[in-house]
Amino acid sequence: MIEAISGLAAAFGLASSAGLNAYVPLLVVALMARYTDLIRLRPPFDLLTSGWIILLLAVLLAVEVVADKVPAVDTANDIIQSVVRPAAGAILFAASARTIVEIHPLLAIACGVIVAGGVHAVKATARPAITATSAGMLNPVVSTGEDVLSVAMSVLSVLVPLLILLLVPALVALVVILLRRLRAKAPASSP
Repeated sequence: MIEAISGLAAAFGLASSAGLNAYVPLLVVALMARYTDLIRLRPPFDLLTSGWIILLLAVLLAVEVVADKVPAVDTANDIIQSVVRPAAGAILFAASARTIVEIHPLLAIACGVIVAGGVHAVKATARPAITATSAGMLNPVVSTGEDVLSVAMSVLSVLVPLLILLLVPALVALVVILLRRLRAKAPASSP
């Protein structure tokens, strides 16, 4: 029972992380599956351990990290990532070796799309408000925070998945509080 809950927590954590940055959790899973015994990917997901795929993920991660720090470019990147991040969430959720046995693959893919897509939607909605209230000055700081959070969530999802059950609700509460504060600070539009 604990193993099933742990597997689901890992899948939800990895999919959530993909909503922030698609390539971080994919790269974490690929590297851990290739170089450790912590993750065992079943076909076709074992393709993530290919050297070429790892290199491609590293390059795509570098491009996203840079693009996400620049105002206006980050908005274009979020539009592109509206497809990529949910797809990455679906792959990560379904690739979880512990949950794919317990959950039908289509349900796993749907869960991954919904979780990653939901996180991405919040991120893509909040970012323009952050840009507007800070004239773009906070974009690199917020983006770096998202990247660090994505790495932490990805690693914790693999190493201590049950911790994700506490972390994700806490992060949701934090985002709600921050969005309310941003809305309160935003200048009221005059009729």
